[in-house]
Amino acid sequence: MPRPALRAPTLLRGEPLVDRSPPETRTSRRRLRACHECDWVVALPPLHAGEKAECPRCGHTLASRHHRPAQRSLALALAALVSLALAVSFPFISFSIGGFGNRIDLTQTATTLIGFQQPLVAIAVILTIGVLPAVYLVSVIWLQAGLLRGAPLPASRGIARSLSHLHPWMMADVFIIGALVSLIKIAGMAEVGLGISFWAFCIFALLLLLTTQSLDADWMWFSLAGEPLAPEGSQTGESAAPQGLAGCATCGLVNRLDADGHGRCRRCNESLHARLPNSLQRTWALLAAAAVMYLPANLYPIMTTTSLGSSSPSTIIGGIVELIEMGSWPVAMVIFVASVIVPVGKLLALAWLCLVAPRANKHFALSRTRLFRLTEFIGRWSMVDIFVVAILVALIRAGNLMSIAPGPAALAFGAMVVSTMLAAMTFDPRLMWDTPLPREAGLTQGSPP
Repeated sequence: MPRPALRAPTLLRGEPLVDRSPPETRTSRRRLRACHECDWVVALPPLHAGEKAECPRCGHTLASRHHRPAQRSLALALAALVSLALAVSFPFISFSIGGFGNRIDLTQTATTLIGFQQPLVAIAVILTIGVLPAVYLVSVIWLQAGLLRGAPLPASRGIARSLSHLHPWMMADVFIIGALVSLIKIAGMAEVGLGISFWAFCIFALLLLLTTQSLDADWMWFSLAGEPLAPEGSQTGESAAPQGLAGCATCGLVNRLDADGHGRCRRCNESLHARLPNSLQRTWALLAAAAVMYLPANLYPIMTTTSLGSSSPSTIIGGIVELIEMGSWPVAMVIFVASVIVPVGKLLALAWLCLVAPRANKHFALSRTRLFRLTEFIGRWSMVDIFVVAILVALIRAGNLMSIAPGPAALAFGAMVVSTMLAAMTFDPRLMWDTPLPREAGLTQGSPP
């Protein structure tokens, strides 16, 4: 018996074109991509909702397809922005002890640090938990609203370019972990209350995560600016650099480079390089800066606790020991992993990758690429300690009865975290897939070929 023909899904009248048909149905030619991690040139296959295309050589995700991507991202971004507005409008956390108490809102976790001469730490806190996420959400709303109306709004391409640069620095989810650690640290000493803002911020962190995951960059860029033809002579199943090509890390388009290995993306105008210029040198410099900052971050107190007129400075390791003595083993392990294991592990991992990159063996390139992905992912979670300090300093303000002040290690530790994150961004994983150079040539590897 013949199988009945498949019917196309029924579309609602007036449904926006951006949500109606994916890029594959609006072009009859292959769309090429060069993997950002191994430089392999591939042709994107047709994708349906819930599917994703991965690089066949290293497994890096090239594109992810979602159902009704514009409407989905717009709805999540609007909900997240409303949750953030609620989070900054109501009390966040309160505590009381011996007849004294204090109640703070979300913004005080940053503003209180300024009063303790820690403006840089305060700026880092407010940017990562509030300002940058808000800018990101407004940008998503602006872009998707323009696409749904069938005409991109002004400056859409520039705004779309900024999204990928903002993403690593949004740390609402890390702040939630910091808040939970702070609550456990003071729960045994005082009565703690959670305000509406706390729950609103938890919802905001979840919605922000869902918004970033729902953004279909491939579909969005195709809807914004179409897709120019791939450079003539482009071959799939080969590396891009030997062909004089490079894939844009922002919009994905494959472009032809000039004779010096540089160029500009024809679609989003992002700078392109066959390999990131001086990648290894910059990574080494940032790792050295992070290693220098790691010493004062652990030798100096990260906060000073005053109780009944007696002050007690506490280092990161001292705080972990204190949690263990209180019986909070799970929290102590979280702080130990985030503040000790992760920074040291990331420094060692990136240093090792810089050493082996100039003489990389392709047989081990995949495992080294996976190690790089892990170090890139975990780096931001070291900010947990900074958020713990910010919350406790703002909340525990009962004079000589009990108060907490930030220590000099807070700035050093924050600088170390930022340095390691930048080091991961400047390292070019494509170097690990290149043909090894002679020993003397390897000293300058990382510069454009």
